[in-house]
Amino acid sequence: MSLSIIAIQPIVALIAGILILVMPRLLNYIVAIYLIFIGVMGLIGNGTINL
Repeated sequence: MSLSIIAIQPIVALIAGILILVMPRLLNYIVAIYLIFIGVMGLIGNGTINL
């Protein structure tokens, strides 16, 4: 089974939101990791990076 970037984004956002509610001090790290993750997934999804 293959997950597309469209299916992964809401899952990552949900996990990040829960972590921010539980531990607000992690906000900067969670946002940074989320943005990096979405950026890499976008590059892979567009075929810019072939893994």
